Amino acid sequence: MKTAVIFGANGQDGYYLNELLKQKGISVVGVSRGGNWLHADVANYEEVNTIVKSNLPNYIFHLAANSTTRHEALFDNHAAISTGTFNILEAVKQYSPHTKVFLSGSGLQFVNKGQPIKETDIFEASSPYSVSRIQSVYAARYYRSIGIKVYFGYFFNHESPMRPERHMSKKIAMAAQRIAAGSNKKIEIGDISVKKEWTFAGDIVNAILTLIEQDTVFEATLGSGLAYSIEEWLEQCFGLINKNWHDFVIEKNNFVSEYRILVANPETIHQLGWQPEVTFPNLAKMMVENK
Repeated sequence: MKTAVIFGANGQDGYYLNELLKQKGISVVGVSRGGNWLHADVANYEEVNTIVKSNLPNYIFHLAANSTTRHEALFDNHAAISTGTFNILEAVKQYSPHTKVFLSGSGLQFVNKGQPIKETDIFEASSPYSVSRIQSVYAARYYRSIGIKVYFGYFFNHESPMRPERHMSKKIAMAAQRIAAGSNKKIEIGDISVKKEWTFAGDIVNAILTLIEQDTVFEATLGSGLAYSIEEWLEQCFGLINKNWHDFVIEKNNFVSEYRILVANPETIHQLGWQPEVTFPNLAKMMVENK
């Protein structure tokens, strides 16, 4: 039986990836600092080393990260993303060189001129988070040059009912739930004209497997290529409960977003045979109904 190790198994992507791998008959070792998984820190080389040596997995997926661009998360991001990447790749080189390694990146590490972003576009160190992601890419390319099969998937916004409420998608979906149940509590939101992808996380983990199960392409943007505004998400969610979102939303004055639009050019992953299945309206329904 094939074996996979997921670092960051306690997050949204770890959940759906674990489910997908089990469906494919792959034994999963989930690793996280919390939750009902093997407790270990990807930033600790000895702990990573032990996991790799004891499992000699067919696949390793590095999904662990603090998904924020805030400067205050500088050291947390560096430890989980940058140091974690080196720890995994060096342990694989030393003890399990047959292992295929997937590393997660972000659309936020590229220059964003408002056009769809492809994996071949130029990087931009616009935050400590993006710096850590960029460093991981170069680490991947180095280890690939010495024989390790390292894949890099650049993520764009993707959602599911597993999202915590601090994420905008879940914040709005949960507000719609509460209002449908009789609440009149309003929510405060920044610039609702900002556009981004709203791809289903379960579809994105399918894209990860599509990428890692072939040996020709090693880096790809993983996204739908479809952008919708926060206002459109409000319309979808509140439309499901037959309410006017304007009655329940307070827009923040003078709020400045990181970007106006963030969307992928998924041409490469599409050529490998992957397409998202869950539509924007169906994702809203899934999250408002919490299914």
